[in-house]
Amino acid sequence: MIGASAKISAQNLVFMAAILVVASEFCSAFVWIGDALHSLRTNLEDPNNVLQSWDPTLVNPCTWFHVTCNNDNSVIRVDLGNAALSGQLVPQLGLLKNLQYLELYSNNISGPIPSDLGNLTNLVSLDLYLNSFTGPIPDTLGKLSKLRFLRLNNNSLTGPIPMSLTNISSLQVLDLSNNRLSGAVPDNGSFSLFTPISFANNLDLCGPVTGRPCPGSPPFSPPPPFVPPPPISAPGGNSATGAIAGGVAAGAALLFAAPAIAFAWWRRRKPQEYFFDVPAEEDPEVHLGQLKRFSLRELQVATDSFSNKNILGRGGFGKVYKGRLADGSLVAVKRLKERSEHLVESFNFKRRLR
Repeated sequence: MIGASAKISAQNLVFMAAILVVASEFCSAFVWIGDALHSLRTNLEDPNNVLQSWDPTLVNPCTWFHVTCNNDNSVIRVDLGNAALSGQLVPQLGLLKNLQYLELYSNNISGPIPSDLGNLTNLVSLDLYLNSFTGPIPDTLGKLSKLRFLRLNNNSLTGPIPMSLTNISSLQVLDLSNNRLSGAVPDNGSFSLFTPISFANNLDLCGPVTGRPCPGSPPFSPPPPFVPPPPISAPGGNSATGAIAGGVAAGAALLFAAPAIAFAWWRRRKPQEYFFDVPAEEDPEVHLGQLKRFSLRELQVATDSFSNKNILGRGGFGKVYKGRLADGSLVAVKRLKERSEHLVESFNFKRRLR
């Protein structure tokens, strides 16, 4: 009994030790992720206290405002756009391995863009525009193979555009405008898709997309002038050719104008009465109050089977009858004319309350 009990106790100890190891790793992951974000907080001025919930004593950063986690409690979003923050970014942000969205736009963050952001290999969107960043664009950003949105516009970035960015085949949106970048704009890889708007207002950039030749390169040759093809005409048949061409042009014009003329004529003949049908009592596309659809039987009862004594008037589409609903409300019912003996009677009414 003692041996069996000792064996069970040993198994329990091993099991508990395994749990402690897993829990320790789990908590340590939270700690260094939380430490990375808290380092960012301590490095930023926050006049509006948007980072007040970033409490380092709360181990799990998933409980902090402006931080989004997935089902595995990994931080996948940091949303601090337009938060009046100032200061500088910290290299510890590169520890957020599962981060997909880093949104820090429209602040007053200054200093360099940390090269450690190149370690965020799951990043989909990097939005640092409308800040005061200085220095070069880190070459390490070329390692962000999943990046689709890179917006660094309206900063004070300098230096060349890294060639490594052309290797990001997933890149869909690029905006480097309104900086102080210099050198040739790459035109290969993913950069072949982008227009001059992506690089506008960088006076020292050059290359075909900017319209400014780079130093030492030949000037851009202007496109050849447009020369219209000579008219085709048979000898001695100029007048006949002109008549045929004129007839074809007139016929084509008449063909295109005929539908418009027919529509205008139909509009003038058609009585100016417009009706609509309400598919349901709460159709989200209809904003005319609580309109209700009535059955034919209800309208027959309300108008005494469309008795002539209840006729209010006649219009281009038919007669209008006065009716009283079961709740005592008065309505006007338009009974449309029948187009044929087999056409089902249709009704469209407007509720009028006294």
